[in-house]
Amino acid sequence: MATLDRFRLLGKSGLRVSPLCLGTMTFGTEWGWGADKEESRRVFDGYVEAGGNFIDTADFYTGGTSESWLDEFTQGRRDALVVATKYTMCTTPGDPNAGGSHRKNLIQSLDASLKRLRTDRVDLMWVHAFDATVPIEETMRALDDVVRAGKVLYVGVSNWPAWTTTRANTLADLRGWSPFIANQVQYSLIERSIEREILPMSRELGLGVTPWSPLGGGILSGKYARADAGSKDAIDESLRRSANKARQNDRNAAIVSALAAVAKEAERTPAQVAIRWLLQKPGVASVILGARTRSQLDDDLQAATFELSREHMDRLDEAGKLELGYPYEYLRSPTITKFMYGGAKIE
Repeated sequence: MATLDRFRLLGKSGLRVSPLCLGTMTFGTEWGWGADKEESRRVFDGYVEAGGNFIDTADFYTGGTSESWLDEFTQGRRDALVVATKYTMCTTPGDPNAGGSHRKNLIQSLDASLKRLRTDRVDLMWVHAFDATVPIEETMRALDDVVRAGKVLYVGVSNWPAWTTTRANTLADLRGWSPFIANQVQYSLIERSIEREILPMSRELGLGVTPWSPLGGGILSGKYARADAGSKDAIDESLRRSANKARQNDRNAAIVSALAAVAKEAERTPAQVAIRWLLQKPGVASVILGARTRSQLDDDLQAATFELSREHMDRLDEAGKLELGYPYEYLRSPTITKFMYGGAKIE
């Protein structure tokens, strides 16, 4: 069994978290594809027995079942765990105030989460998504209030544009409010859009990056094509069977091919290599695992037990290389750097 015996600081805080975080969106069958209670318990126990301490849930997940089951699963070991939940998504369809990042929804969502979790505080509260209808000042002040009340220890941001996160933390710093310490984002070999602005911003502000969907919706898991089956036919079949038809393109085929080759050379599964690639990216604090079965979890946890070589990292980077676009490509072009620095070399 893999052992998560090393921890990382979550952003510019003193909070110690495991490099692999247990995501619990799969806890419950209400959405038609999750795990039942027995299997969810096996997944939870396997993660904790391996030494993991970082649990991610949300008030929205499986109609509250995820949080309710975590209440049972964490009994007797709650203080040793970092339990994170989220608010913003609407939990009562038809009620305009049962969703969004405003103060009313924060208070009622947090109180409901505390009841389901049967705990007196949430270690980390994520704002689940950016709500353009709510002033950022209202969200940040409301979050600071629940921190000062002792109901929340730290706050984090998820699925926000870079400029809004920057503005939020600047306001928090200027006004003495609790800043975001972490940024939960979609990030994988398949989805690398955050490398344009969100990742550099997170590193500059000291936000611990916590990727979700590290296996690109299953394409990178090896579920559809074995690690040694890097042929074009196997890769095409992998992409064809993916739930997201938009991912059937030449770029993703090249990524799957490179991943299969690296996995074979490293004698690891594609899922382990895909997760390990994220763990070795600068700024990443913890990667969220969304295993539906104990066997999936056990395989994914192995990502913490090895390192990819520089050559393997470079090959994977190149396979899914992202064009940064304007103004980034423009600013680093030889012509502009020559005009800017007059030919001087600045290190």
